[in-house]
Order: sequence, then structure tokens, then C-alpha cells
Amino acid sequence: MSPIRSIQRLACLLALILVTSACTRSLGPYTPSTEAGRDSLKAQKLTQLAVKESDPAKAEALLREALTADLYHGPAHNNLGVIMLGRGDLYSAASEFEWAKKLMPGHPDPRMNLALTMEKAGRSEEALTAYTSALEAYEGHIPSIQALARLRTRMGRNDDQTRSLLAEIALKGETELWRTWARARLAASP
Repeated sequence: MSPIRSIQRLACLLALILVTSACTRSLGPYTPSTEAGRDSLKAQKLTQLAVKESDPAKAEALLREALTADLYHGPAHNNLGVIMLGRGDLYSAASEFEWAKKLMPGHPDPRMNLALTMEKAGRSEEALTAYTSALEAYEGHIPSIQALARLRTRMGRNDDQTRSLLAEIALKGETELWRTWARARLAASP
């Protein structure tokens, strides 16, 4: 057998080994939980327990355990971020909300929570972007509309967009207090 032929056979054999090993070891976030070491059901149950927990330290421990069971459980990241935001750890909260945002692409809560974090950090422009992102994820989400309108009026942006948000709140606000606030802002705007 010629040396070139031997090299070609060796290359084919190596390629076959690489292809078969890649097929048998492909682990990722969409691999069934038993193969990837993820336990989504356990993560969900622990997250639900954490939501009912009144002690933030115990809730945080449950959420961390949920993320140990399944690192890709978006609600656990979001709720952990809420705990961190509550204690003023803005950087960690923002990081958790970013994780949750990626894992929950159609849900407005992580985006809204990220916006609240940015507001608390004094980063109003980034907060506006995050509120807008929440509305892109869930069009007509009243809590996001209310928060966006509140921030825009606080920033002195009394333009057509703000008036449109206020008009929607005046009709669909979550509470009578929000509807009254929006009507008063509309009456005061030029």
C-alpha cells in the first residue's frame, strides 16, 4: 500500500472517530435532563418553595439549590435577582436578571426587574431601554407601561410617547391610583 493511501485511510479513520464521539457526547441546554445532569422539575419545585418563603435567606438558599439542579432555570435566576435587588446588591441583581432575560425570551419580568435595578443605580437611559425591551417581549404589559411612563415623566420627557403611555394607563392602569395619576399627568401636560 502506498504512503499516500495509508495517510488517506488514517485521515478517514480519524474523521470517523471525531464524528461518532461528537454525536455521543453532545450535551447542551436542550439535551434531556437525565443526560445533561439537569433536573428541571426539581428546580421548578424549589423555585416555587422559594416564592412562598418569607425569610429572604432561606428563599435564596432554595433558589441556589434550584440553580444547582438546573442552571438554565430562568425563574430561579429572576427570583434570585429580586432578592439581591431587595438587599441593594445591584450588580449581582443585574447579572441574575440578564441570565433570566436570556432564558425567558418572551417574558417581561426579567427585563422589568433589570430596568428597576438600572433606575435604582441612577442609570435612567439604560432603564428606559430595559422597560422598552419588556414591552417588546410582551406588548401591552401594563406594569411595564406604568413604570416606563413614571420614569419618563420623572425625567421630564412630556412628549407624545409619554402622553400615549399615560392615556393607556388612564384606561387600563392596574389600580385606581395609577389611573388617577395618569389622568392628572395628562391634564397637566401642555
